[in-house]
Amino acid sequence: MIYTVTCNPSLDYIVSVEDFSLGLTNRTSSELLLPGGKGINVSIVLMNLGIQSTALGFIAGFTGEEVVRKLETMGVRNGFIRIEDGFTRINLKLKSIDGTEINGQGPGICEEKLGMLMEQLEGLKKGDVLFLSGSIPASLPDDMYQKIMERLQGKGVQIVVDATKDLLTNVLSYQPFLIKPNNHELGEIFGVELKRREEVIPYARKLRERGAQNVLVSMAGEGAVLAAADGRVYDAPAPEGILVNGVGAGDSMVAGFMAGWMEHADYEHAFHMGIAAGSASAFSEYLASRKEIEAVYRHGFAGCEKYFA
Repeated sequence: MIYTVTCNPSLDYIVSVEDFSLGLTNRTSSELLLPGGKGINVSIVLMNLGIQSTALGFIAGFTGEEVVRKLETMGVRNGFIRIEDGFTRINLKLKSIDGTEINGQGPGICEEKLGMLMEQLEGLKKGDVLFLSGSIPASLPDDMYQKIMERLQGKGVQIVVDATKDLLTNVLSYQPFLIKPNNHELGEIFGVELKRREEVIPYARKLRERGAQNVLVSMAGEGAVLAAADGRVYDAPAPEGILVNGVGAGDSMVAGFMAGWMEHADYEHAFHMGIAAGSASAFSEYLASRKEIEAVYRHGFAGCEKYFA
C-alpha cells in the first residue's frame, strides 16, 4: 500500500489576472478551485499514473469537506482526520505571475488528533510506501517527521521525504529511501548558492553520506540531479516546453520518480519518469495525466520504448 501525509492541506484557488495592479480592483481571466497540498498532489499524480494511494492528514470545516469531496470525485482514497475547530486553509495562487501566492494558516491540531494519525501509521508494514510531504502547522511538533520515521524504523517501509531545512535534515539518520530538495533548499542547508547541475552534485552526495539513500534535486528550468543508492549520479536538462503552471511540479516529480521505481526498480528510468512528470505538470493547466507524462518522456529520453510498449 502507498500512503501520503499532508498535515496542512488546502483548497487552492488558482487564478490568472491580466495586467495585475497593486491597490486596484483586479478581475480574473481564469480560475480553478482544486484540492492542494504536497502529499495530496502526489496522490493525484500517482492516480493519474494508475497507482492507487491513500491520502492522510487533517481537515476542518466546510473547506476540508470540499477537499475530501473533490478527491473522492477524482477517485483518490483518503483517511483524513477531522478537526472540530477552524477550517482547512485556502491558498490563493496567481498563475499569471509565476511563484506569487498567498497561503492560509490552517487549523490548530491537538495532541489527541496527532495521536490518531500516528495510530494510522503504526499499521504500515513491509513493502508499504509512505510520502511525508511539505511543511507542518505551528501547532505540531517540529520533529514530527523524525518521530514518524523513528516509529517505523525496521518495518521495511520505504519513506519519501519532501520537506525543507530541519524537517529534512533531522530525518537523514533514519535513511529515508528518497528525499527531494530543490537547488535553493539544498544550498540553504550548506550555506551556498547552487545554480548549475554540476554545482549540485557534491552536495547531493553529502546528503547521501548523511543517510539518505537517494537524493533527487529539482532545478526548474535547469533540469535535475539524482545521487542514487547504486552509487551513480544522474543528471539531465529540463525538457523543452512552455511553462503554464508551476504549482505541483515538484510534487509531480516525486510521484513520477517513485512510480518509475515501483514499475521497474531502475534508477535511470525512475529519474527520467520524475523529470517527465514534473515537466508535464509544469506544461499543463493542472497536474499532468499519464498521457502527458509519457509524451514528455518519449520526446525527452531516447530508448524509452522498452518502458512504454
